[in-house]
Amino acid sequence: MTDANSPTGPGRPKDLAKRQAILDAAKDLFVRNGYASTSMDAVAAEAGVSKLTVYSHFNDKETLFSAAVVARCEEQLPELFVDVAPNAPVEKVLLGIARGFQTLINSPESLELHRLMIALGTQDTQLSQVFFEAGPQRILQEMERFLTRVNGSEGLHFDSPASAAGHFLSLIKGVCNFRLLIGNGGLPDEQSGEQHVREVVALFLKAYREA
Repeated sequence: MTDANSPTGPGRPKDLAKRQAILDAAKDLFVRNGYASTSMDAVAAEAGVSKLTVYSHFNDKETLFSAAVVARCEEQLPELFVDVAPNAPVEKVLLGIARGFQTLINSPESLELHRLMIALGTQDTQLSQVFFEAGPQRILQEMERFLTRVNGSEGLHFDSPASAAGHFLSLIKGVCNFRLLIGNGGLPDEQSGEQHVREVVALFLKAYREA
């Protein structure tokens, strides 16, 4: 009889290690080859497990893809809103958030994932929703929480912190990120990136600071 505490049964550490190996393989293959060109057989081979093991952890390809997207988004989300001192100057905090967000969205991993999701957008809206909730929406919500907290301080006023959060993050993305997405530009150098961040923060504060 198998001991109930044996680490070899379903859901035990050994299985968790295999699940992680499958996720790691899926994260790379889906981004590298696209959704349609990535098979469960290929994921199994890349992870060093059987196809049956892949299906035992993830019921189908769509479930595996969703889990891989969520995992990739969680890896990429920087700790933009962690350890923000309650009384820190708003401008200083916004500059830190802007620098971190700019680094994130212009990273090769982020660009590859966004290109993949754009390609899938017209094919499967459910997968697009999974991606949006796992990545962009979480950053938007954290930005909204921060702006809600500082609303009314330092002369700032946001009728809608949610809208203001979207404006801020969109300004940081700017033309540079769009050109990177379509392969029509290169990464800005450190000086140009910093200038863009400072211009956006100054513009944002001016727009929402009461006269």
